[in-house]
Amino acid sequence: LEMSTTLASIDTQHGDMIHDVQYDYYAKRLATCSSDRTIKIFDINGDSYQLSYTLTAHEGPVWQIAWAHPRFGIIIASCSYDGTVLIHKEISSNNWMKIYEHKFHDSSVNSISWAPHEYGLILACASSDGKVSTLEYKEGSWYSKHFQNDSLGCNAVSWAPYGALGSVGSDGSHFRLLVTGSCDNVVRIWKYSEVNDTWEKESKVGLSPHTDWVRDVAWAPNSAMPYNIIASCSEDRTVYIWRNKDASSEWTSTLLKTFDAPVWRVSWSTSGNVLAVSSGDHKVTLWKQSIDESWIQISNLDDSSK
Repeated sequence: LEMSTTLASIDTQHGDMIHDVQYDYYAKRLATCSSDRTIKIFDINGDSYQLSYTLTAHEGPVWQIAWAHPRFGIIIASCSYDGTVLIHKEISSNNWMKIYEHKFHDSSVNSISWAPHEYGLILACASSDGKVSTLEYKEGSWYSKHFQNDSLGCNAVSWAPYGALGSVGSDGSHFRLLVTGSCDNVVRIWKYSEVNDTWEKESKVGLSPHTDWVRDVAWAPNSAMPYNIIASCSEDRTVYIWRNKDASSEWTSTLLKTFDAPVWRVSWSTSGNVLAVSSGDHKVTLWKQSIDESWIQISNLDDSSK
């Protein structure tokens, strides 16, 4: 087991707690967001992180940020306690403009996720009002749809990769799939029906093993794997790995570990074979699947001493 070393320490100049940090597609830029209601954009040059712009359009804490795929331009989405989702675009060097404001939800928007770029420019948004909305940009306009995920509040949303198991029809058509995690302790999987123009809940997900709020869900991004994998984490201090090896069979969940504190975030590496787990005791651990399909911890970062 390795102790990870700090590669860079960045003075973000945020005035309050930082909730999310995201590199862009090329890892040439870094975005951070905070309870101070701002989003900060940094240019990366080697070991240097230079603050290039601060976005200030939100009226409450900003929970998450997400870069769109570069084929659509330099675009970043953000969601906030103020109930809005904002989409900004860099129209010239370090000149950012708000191109859309999504004011559909009745309460905090807790999580956002861009769909695989093959589907187009589509953003999913999960809110404390229990609804999940999707924004799609086509033919010069933004179009919104939504579905009721639960009654207590939705904390997280994540898309299946393009071409994932169960997402390709017999005629070669592709279905959009996403996973949500909620305050009713449940993990749900949803499939978009082109025919009915609605999101339909998949019935093949068994009873949730979580006993408290599901804080985050993450669908492993590698569609080359012969099965689907989802990670979920909870206020109950557990992380579960969900697996589906056959599109017609039930999903199964396996306990990764019971941690020492509530687990707030789970995140996959780009290749989908390493899982990062972030818990409330300031620790980040990295996990990898071994040949016998068990999960082993490969690294540990403890920031509690700082």
